[in-house]
Amino acid sequence: MNWKDFSKLVKMRLTILVVFSASISFLIGSKVNGHIDWINWIKLIIGGFLVTSAANCFNEIIEKDLDKLMKRTMDRPIPSGKMNTGQALVLGLGMGMAGTYLLGSLNLLTGLLSVFSILLYAFAYTPLKRKSPIAVFVGAIPGALPPLIGYVAAHERIDEIALILFGIQFVWQFVHFWAIAWVLDDDYKLAGFRLLPTGNRNAGSAIITFIFAIILLPVSLLPTIYGYGGYYVGGVSLVCSLIFLYQAFGLLRAQSVEAARKLMFGSFMYLPVVQLMFLFDFIGKVK
Repeated sequence: MNWKDFSKLVKMRLTILVVFSASISFLIGSKVNGHIDWINWIKLIIGGFLVTSAANCFNEIIEKDLDKLMKRTMDRPIPSGKMNTGQALVLGLGMGMAGTYLLGSLNLLTGLLSVFSILLYAFAYTPLKRKSPIAVFVGAIPGALPPLIGYVAAHERIDEIALILFGIQFVWQFVHFWAIAWVLDDDYKLAGFRLLPTGNRNAGSAIITFIFAIILLPVSLLPTIYGYGGYYVGGVSLVCSLIFLYQAFGLLRAQSVEAARKLMFGSFMYLPVVQLMFLFDFIGKVK
């Protein structure tokens, strides 16, 4: 198996986004403590990468037969025959144990949250994808855990800041994922996945996506509302949320794949910008 195949196995772009989110939150938690332990930051990045890769690996083992049915996934290592299930399982277990050890060495809570994240993503969210759109709600929990894990890795308690970081990513995920589900609905249906809110590309799914984009606006302002961020993060979050809301309204109005694609790309930009702004504003505020 070459690097390209490994990249597909661990869903590299998704994994990098997850690790980025956790690393930003680690720096915010470190600022609460008054110092940054860069060795622990590196441990978090490596451990987070391994744990996320393991969860994705287990996901692909479980869905190997379904991946063969979808154009987007049929060239992944397991369905394409470049790797067998046993090899993937050994690799996934190895990455999972090594990642959990590294994260657990930071503190017990970080290790427990990482194990919980793997179990919920691979063994609850994954099988639910074919049964009900409720899978997106279940998947949003492990999907929003990276910033929480990153924060408690530096500051071993779940406080208001940790919950705000979790909340922003939790609500963002619904708009993000439903945009992806709209774009890929034809492919998903080949595998029997029901991921749009109503199960189909229709006004109902577009309305629910738009409602969650509305909810995200006040949630994104929580750092400023609670005094952890200043007007800079508030202003940037407001502008980003309004743009995001406009894109979600575009989907509501057009109900097209093209509108969903614009919303999807907007979601890729939204989260890193808001999280980075929170970090920079928070650092400036607590000096």
